[in-house]
Amino acid sequence: MSLDSVTQSVDEAVSGFFEPIAKWLGEVVFYTVPVGGTDLPLIVAWLVVAGLVFTGWFGFVQLRKFRLAVDVVRGRYDEKGSTGEVNHFQALTAAVSGTVGLGNIAGVAVAVSIGGPGATFWMILCGLLGMATKFVEVTLGVKYREVHPDGTVSGGPMHYLPKGLTERFGKNGKTLGKVLAVLASFLILFFGLFGGNLFQVNQSYAQLVSVTGGEDGALGSSAGALFFGILIAALVGIVLLGGIRSIANVTSRLVPAMAGIYIVACLIVILVNITAVPDAVASIVEGAFNPEGVAGGVLGALIIGFKRAAFSNEAGLGSAPIAHSAVKTRHPASEGLVALLEPFIDTVVVCTMTALTIVIANPASWGEARAGEDIGGVTITSDAFETVLPWFPYILTVAVLLFAVSTVLTWGYYGLKSWTYLFGRSRASEVTYKVVYTVFAVAGSLLTLQTLIDMADAFLFTLAVINIIGLYLLAPVVKRELASFLEFVRARNAGEDTGNGDDDQKPVKTTV
Repeated sequence: MSLDSVTQSVDEAVSGFFEPIAKWLGEVVFYTVPVGGTDLPLIVAWLVVAGLVFTGWFGFVQLRKFRLAVDVVRGRYDEKGSTGEVNHFQALTAAVSGTVGLGNIAGVAVAVSIGGPGATFWMILCGLLGMATKFVEVTLGVKYREVHPDGTVSGGPMHYLPKGLTERFGKNGKTLGKVLAVLASFLILFFGLFGGNLFQVNQSYAQLVSVTGGEDGALGSSAGALFFGILIAALVGIVLLGGIRSIANVTSRLVPAMAGIYIVACLIVILVNITAVPDAVASIVEGAFNPEGVAGGVLGALIIGFKRAAFSNEAGLGSAPIAHSAVKTRHPASEGLVALLEPFIDTVVVCTMTALTIVIANPASWGEARAGEDIGGVTITSDAFETVLPWFPYILTVAVLLFAVSTVLTWGYYGLKSWTYLFGRSRASEVTYKVVYTVFAVAGSLLTLQTLIDMADAFLFTLAVINIIGLYLLAPVVKRELASFLEFVRARNAGEDTGNGDDDQKPVKTTV
């Protein structure tokens, strides 16, 4: 029996068994209600409302403290001897690598095809709101993280939900927190294996095949797929064995590289079509409030924009606090401020650049997609670049590979922390997980298992319900932590002794 027939049989058998489950779960989690002639997914509304609430609760922290957040990333407020494994910049890039990916390339194209150019405006707004939610969850992640005897750190909703709720509500909070922590760990683990690993490898392999001759090319066979899967698995396994320090060292180089490649390409297309920029911006703003050919009108464009942004930046899902918790700091809110830059980079910058490139280039495939034809999002984005850069599909392939590898690495770390919370931190337990995760990377190039990936998406957004309930209950803790860090910043800027053994560092003026 050939490798092709084996993998196809496995694919069909697994999909056939889980498809009814995935369908039911998707209908529950992504339940929609008709609003203004279009369908509103309640889970998206849940995420957006959280962003609105936390934006108001913390007085537009994402705008008022943006400059301070940048200063923290640059190391201006580092404290000598702080507990943790990575610096602020490495923690940020590790977390960003888990969100910036195919959603920014293909998802945005889908958004502007269904919701028109105006969907871009609402994506930006949702990204800005998500910055406040990310600030809250990451501050809690660092506040209630667990530092192990060997100096490694574990954090995330599986830690701040039980610890924080116990601290605030006593015995009843402890019971609720433990139940939510177990559920959160399972949901993150499942998505990490299928959505964060298998799907990323599968899509990056598909893009690589498309630029190397398709199914008749060098990598089009099952043998080529197996070779690619083993290569990615080996890379992921080696880096994953090194822990968050190793992952951060890789992502701190990969993320700026892939973002740089992608944004430069966007800028080239924009500059070549510089005279079209004013009209493109006008169509985005006008389309946000007076869209043409969009189901549901303004509300339809808003929902599409919010949906793609929420799915892209993962604000409120509880995943990013796992990476950010490893940061070296004594002030949890310092990393919360760093984290609010994440949705800004992912949605406000990268997603907007993609949308603007498509609107300006106006490729034929975008018009066909808006007319109702079924065209893949990555195809539209690639076509937009190809109008100016005929060779760009090859560069896009490099970017997709970088996106995929960094995402697989980050979700490998997220999954490891969930696994060890559920099954313990023994060496045997950790090695077992890493072997399983590596095998999934190999399977990603051979199988699709789309049904399981759909389930993983549903599980991940179920986590948002669990996580945001905890964020609401623990928001007062975050407010105290922010006040504490701002006091530290004022003292440092005034040249006062903060008592942290770092008096030799010169005061830095900044806006607080």
